[in-house]
Amino acid sequence: MAASKDPRPCSIADALALVGEKYSLLVLREVCLGNGRFDQLVRNIGAPRDILATRLRRLVDAGILTKRVYSERPQRFEYRPTPAGLELEPVLMTLKEWGDRHLRGGVDLPMVVEHICGNEMVPVVTCRACGEPVHHEDLTAHPQAEGWTVTGPTAAA
Repeated sequence: MAASKDPRPCSIADALALVGEKYSLLVLREVCLGNGRFDQLVRNIGAPRDILATRLRRLVDAGILTKRVYSERPQRFEYRPTPAGLELEPVLMTLKEWGDRHLRGGVDLPMVVEHICGNEMVPVVTCRACGEPVHHEDLTAHPQAEGWTVTGPTAAA
């Protein structure tokens, strides 16, 4: 089946168009850890400098990071997460937990994140309304985009 010229309208696709580029989430990881200087980012991520500069510019333009001068001569910048950027931190923690469990088998973890309570932070997605943990079998999708159903575009689309 050929790819549709008009794929399903989707907020996941919209978010990935911004943060799904190679290195973008790793930039956010580092900035959330407090490593917001360009040389720190290059060292800790391993991204080529030109690509990293492009990602940083895009994340700043999108309002995910802020950029501030920390040295005038030579002029150098530090990047910090905005409130919108900090809202992505649970996504990072959930990806980390998934990788710890499914790619590392729960052993030789490269980093453990501690919660303010003193225990290892293990993210759990919960329903905002009832507070219960979310499981796949508890979810029902209701497409809101005109001309779309769960299985795809309607005949009229």
